[in-house]
Amino acid sequence: MNPGESSETQKGQSGIFRAALLGLCPRCGEKTLFEAPARVAMTCRQCDLDLGSLERGGRLGGVLTALIAIVLILIAYGVETMFRPPLWLQAAFWAPVTVFGVIGTLRLFKTALLYEAFEDSEGQSQ
Repeated sequence: MNPGESSETQKGQSGIFRAALLGLCPRCGEKTLFEAPARVAMTCRQCDLDLGSLERGGRLGGVLTALIAIVLILIAYGVETMFRPPLWLQAAFWAPVTVFGVIGTLRLFKTALLYEAFEDSEGQSQ
């Protein structure tokens, strides 16, 4: 990729954040990458790309989840010591932040690894 050129202009593919958010297949661009919020589908329903063979880094996903949990715990502790909000307010705030934070980063992480593996496999086949 040349400087100043986004991944959207390269090969007509969208950016990695958009691909992770929408679950876009690396080959056809349809919303078939994930079968659950953070679980990669085995195959693309649109173009029959074998996504299971491209997926890697499952153990690193666990490490990433633990790192996110540590960061959120430290932030929650800082909020608790500085502001002393009621327990119900903390639960109402931190529960969705944790769920969406973990799912969002896992989707981004898995999409980035899968797209890299797809580009590697396309480069080897050519």
